[in-house]
Amino acid sequence: MKNLIAELLVKLAEKEEESKELVAQVEALEIVVTALLRHMAAPEQNALIQSIEGALEAARPDAEVSERDSELLQQYVKKLLRHPRS
Repeated sequence: MKNLIAELLVKLAEKEEESKELVAQVEALEIVVTALLRHMAAPEQNALIQSIEGALEAARPDAEVSERDSELLQQYVKKLLRHPRS
């Protein structure tokens, strides 16, 4: 029983570490995208945003992706592009 609990704790710690790495990756990408957008001229920035939003609208999720997940992705992309972090 102790071995099982120890194994579960090790697996939980591994999953937590993976989660932290993913959060760091997402935050790094958010910083990079924000910096790139800020260095673009307004017309180029708007064209890029419209292009990304258009591509996102055109991409249809398959049956394995829930509608909620798809909407969540769209919300985050829109937030990142239209309201980047300060």
